[in-house]
Amino acid sequence: MSFLDTRPRYAVRLNAFRAGSGEGFGGMVARAAGVPGIDAADLNFPDHLTGQTAESARDILDRHGIGLNGLAMRYGTDPAFRLGAFTHPDRATRQRAIDLTKRGIDFLGAMGGGVMTLWLGQDGVDYPLQADFERLWEDTVAALAEVAGHDPRCPVAVEYKPDEPRARAVLRDAATVLLALAEVNRPNLGVALDFAHALYAGEDPGQTARLIARKVPLFGVHLNDGYAKRDDGLMVGSVHPVETVGLFLALDRIGYEGTIYFDTFPDHGGLDPAAEAAANVAMAETLRSAARRLRDGQSLTEAQSRQDAAAALAAVRAALLKDQ
Repeated sequence: MSFLDTRPRYAVRLNAFRAGSGEGFGGMVARAAGVPGIDAADLNFPDHLTGQTAESARDILDRHGIGLNGLAMRYGTDPAFRLGAFTHPDRATRQRAIDLTKRGIDFLGAMGGGVMTLWLGQDGVDYPLQADFERLWEDTVAALAEVAGHDPRCPVAVEYKPDEPRARAVLRDAATVLLALAEVNRPNLGVALDFAHALYAGEDPGQTARLIARKVPLFGVHLNDGYAKRDDGLMVGSVHPVETVGLFLALDRIGYEGTIYFDTFPDHGGLDPAAEAAANVAMAETLRSAARRLRDGQSLTEAQSRQDAAAALAAVRAALLKDQ
C-alpha cells in the first residue's frame, strides 16, 4: 500500500515533553504516549539515554506502547565540539565525534534498530575564510564513510540545515548533501528531509523529496512548518499547507514507507505539548486526505500537463475544502 493509502507511523520530538515531566526519560515517554495517534519517538544520543542501557530504554518504550523510530546524534551539548565534530581542526576531536557516533549506532542496534540521524549543525564556519572549505569537505566525507561502514545494516540519514548553530553549515542544502553522499557512495547512507529546513534553504519540500529519491534513500521525514527564515518548528500545515500536500503527494509517488516525525517546538511558546502533538496528527491526516483526493482525481494531473496554474490551484482548493 502507498503512503496515502496507509496511515504512517507518527513520531514525536521527545524534548517537547521535557517540561513538567518530572521523571526524565521515562516521564517524557509517558507523556508522549498519552497523545492519541502518536506511535513512536526519536531519541537523542547520548542526551536522552544517559544512565540507560539499551535494554532499559527499550523496556520503557515497550511499557508505554511507543515504538522506536531511531536515534539522532547530538554533538552540541559537548563543548569540545564547538568548532565542529566531523570537521574539528583537531584530528583527535574529530575521531572522538566519529567514535561517539559509532557507539550510538551500536546502542541503536542493541535496542532493535531503526534509523540513525546525523544533524551536523556544528560543522561549518562563522566567518569568510575562517577555514579551508576543501579541508572541511574532505573531513566530512571521510567521517561519513567511516560511520556508514561501521554497521552497513544500519540506515544512516543526513539531515541538512543551512545554518544554526554555525553561521554557514557545510551540509546546508539538498544538493550539497547529495554531492557528499555520492562521493561516499555507501548504500546505507541517505537523507532525512526536514520540512522547515528545506523551506529556508530555498527549496520546495515535495520537489526536493523526489530529487533525493532519484539518488539516495529518503530515510526520514521531519514534518513541521515555518516562515522560511529560520527553524521555527511550527505546527504542521500552519503556514504552508499547500506545500505540505505537495510533500505528501511526493512521498506517495516515491513509495516512502518510513515514519513521519513531528519536529515541532511547543516548548518555545509555552504550548501544551500534548495538545500540540494532537494538532499535528489531526492536520497531517487532513492534508493527507486532500493529497489522496488529488492523486485519485484527474483535475490536478490535467492542469499540470498544461502547466495551468489557475486550474492547479482550483484543484488544490477543491481537495482542501472537500470536507467543509
